[in-house]
Amino acid sequence: MFINTNMGDDYGATSKLFNTKVLLGLVAGAGFSYGLYKLIFSGGNRGKKREFRTGGDAAWNISMQPGSLLERVSGLPLVHEKSDLTANGSTTDELLSKSPNSLEPQQLDMLLSLLQTHPDPSARIQVLVTLGNSAAFSVNQDYIRKMGGLQIIGNLLSDPAFDVRVQALNALNNLSMNATNQEQLKVYVRQVLGIIETSHLNSDLQLAGLRMLTNMSATNNYQYMMKSSITLFLSLLVVGNLTLQIQVLKILVNLSANPDMVEDILRSQAPVSLVLLFDSCTNTEVLLRVLTFVGNLKDWTTSTHVTEILKHSKDSLYSVLYGDSSELHQKLPLLLSHPDGEVKSQVAKIMT
Repeated sequence: MFINTNMGDDYGATSKLFNTKVLLGLVAGAGFSYGLYKLIFSGGNRGKKREFRTGGDAAWNISMQPGSLLERVSGLPLVHEKSDLTANGSTTDELLSKSPNSLEPQQLDMLLSLLQTHPDPSARIQVLVTLGNSAAFSVNQDYIRKMGGLQIIGNLLSDPAFDVRVQALNALNNLSMNATNQEQLKVYVRQVLGIIETSHLNSDLQLAGLRMLTNMSATNNYQYMMKSSITLFLSLLVVGNLTLQIQVLKILVNLSANPDMVEDILRSQAPVSLVLLFDSCTNTEVLLRVLTFVGNLKDWTTSTHVTEILKHSKDSLYSVLYGDSSELHQKLPLLLSHPDGEVKSQVAKIMT
């Protein structure tokens, strides 16, 4: 059972997270996505929008009562699976079948201990799902941190079992909803970036990593740790499936809302095929987020000297979007006749 919490997926609406404006802001072998994005290159803050996303696509089927707290904070269903664990007898079974919001601190502690000692990967997966579900509730986020749970779960990012790594990321994702937890979880950002880069394109592992980084990029505090991976994000954006595109764009929207990150974004290498997304045939949700991303970049301010340097950098995002030979200049006006009103509004903002 896994609860996927989801906040801030409403266009045009602004919610507060950590006192920060939040917006709605891939098949191949291990290492393929990194190679693929490498190959691609050879052939103010006013009005900015951000995304805050939690939870992941769990391999569990979930159900919730209409109107319940879980329904309001979840983007996925909740499932209760019978445990086959025998450690500690029925006590473990009872723990894994309890409702996430009814777990007591001592029960969370028992689960963390079991997570470190049980040799069966399927058992660790069940425990991680239970802990991840419980982390959808803020009080449990604090309990798990105080019990050393962040490091215990973080250590499983190197577990040999694929599904254990996925569920560890899902749990850390929900735990990263907490500002105090983020301060400790920042030590895993570079490791998660490595997981995203070397994972199978569009895999559950890759998506789980992106979801966690969406939360970690929701404020300006840890965005600097993602500077070197902007090219990776831009590349995944053009090769990934719809789900992955949306998740990558949530991160890019968050980064572009920080004026201190804009120059690094514009300097980053980007595939020329990125401009193909600015088309009426593009999924509307993707198109809106791409336009929001570019709209945030439009308001950047920098010196004329830096502008000239960016103009002569053929592979940079600046050149792809704003260079004299960029197709974006012809594509944007065509989107003014898009049937979606917000698409037209975003285009008008960029063009004016």
